[in-house]
Amino acid sequence: MRVLGSAVITMEFFLMGFALLLAMDHHGAVSLWIGGAIAILCLLTAGLMKTMRGWYIGSVLQLALIGYGVVIPLMYFMGALFAGLWVAAFLIGRKGEAIRASLIAASEADPDTAS
Repeated sequence: MRVLGSAVITMEFFLMGFALLLAMDHHGAVSLWIGGAIAILCLLTAGLMKTMRGWYIGSVLQLALIGYGVVIPLMYFMGALFAGLWVAAFLIGRKGEAIRASLIAASEADPDTAS
């Protein structure tokens, strides 16, 4: 769960960097500062993925990415796409951790079959 979430939020950092390059020529300083803050928060949140606090902050950042579509209209689509990846990372990560926990429990119950 942590690895998938970190990968998605790190790619969002790069996405915001490219969105800032697009916004640089046609938009004011306020929209650039907001985009820069979103990008930096994405990078910092990748390190917080060990706790549920990172998932909560990352979920808010998904909304911020979609909201940045006001500045760069393509971000509506890209933000929604990454929000879908965020949900998939959460769901698939939970299943993966459940499988890993069951394998660990099985290997502890029968140490002869562990490799």
